[in-house]
Amino acid sequence: MNKQPYPQIFFTDLDGTLLTTDKKITPATMDALGQWTEAGNKLALSSGRAIESVNHVRTTLGLDFPGMYLIGCNGSEIYDCDSNTVISRTALTFPQTALIMETARQQGVHCHTYTDTHIISPADTEELHYYRRGILTPVIICEDVLSALDKEPCKCIAIEIHEKEKLEHFRQTLLPLVKDEVSLLYSNDQYLEIFPGSSGKGSAIQKLCSLLNIPLSRTIAAGDEANDISMLQAAALGIAMSNAKSYVKQAANLITETDNDHDGLAPILLQYK
Repeated sequence: MNKQPYPQIFFTDLDGTLLTTDKKITPATMDALGQWTEAGNKLALSSGRAIESVNHVRTTLGLDFPGMYLIGCNGSEIYDCDSNTVISRTALTFPQTALIMETARQQGVHCHTYTDTHIISPADTEELHYYRRGILTPVIICEDVLSALDKEPCKCIAIEIHEKEKLEHFRQTLLPLVKDEVSLLYSNDQYLEIFPGSSGKGSAIQKLCSLLNIPLSRTIAAGDEANDISMLQAAALGIAMSNAKSYVKQAANLITETDNDHDGLAPILLQYK
């Protein structure tokens, strides 16, 4: 058992980190997670996905460990699995959401947002179908996206599957309009995550540790993409996957010896449990 006065807490990204390319968890990694939590430590799944989608991954893959937390929308929502409640939420404003959606419309870039239960998209596009290959959240198609929202959303996502330059032009157009009030970070080459500037995966580490009275010195985080960098920097030990982008590796304290398809996280969890 963990002999420290405080448990450790492991914050892990999903896609490209904890999950394999085919969105599974290897037996060795699952065993390491079991040993990690059996030692009295905590686990937080931290993703750009909405909470509903993160929870679907958790239940589908059998990630049923005590004291688990889910962090969705790049840190904008924190969910306590034991109590089935959202314990922290940071949202974009309606004017920010309207600006993002209108700029995307003008530039011909697919952009959608979310309620707690649905994806809200202004059109049924090729990009939406691409996104939903691994995201099973139901969709509402509504040209006036804001009219379908029951409250301010935690994030939007812009998607371009053919021209990265088009997505980058959209990002560069938005930057001076939203300043530091909105973050614009890639979760892969096709997905641009758009969420409150006061949020982020690193901010979520600080919020959850404060709520649980766990020192930041007891935190470990792992990721592979730009939206994971704040998390790696906030944690006491930041781990970049061997398959991570080079600039993510530069932000980490440690790089796994193998990638997400070959149990990259397992030996590290076993070493630090």
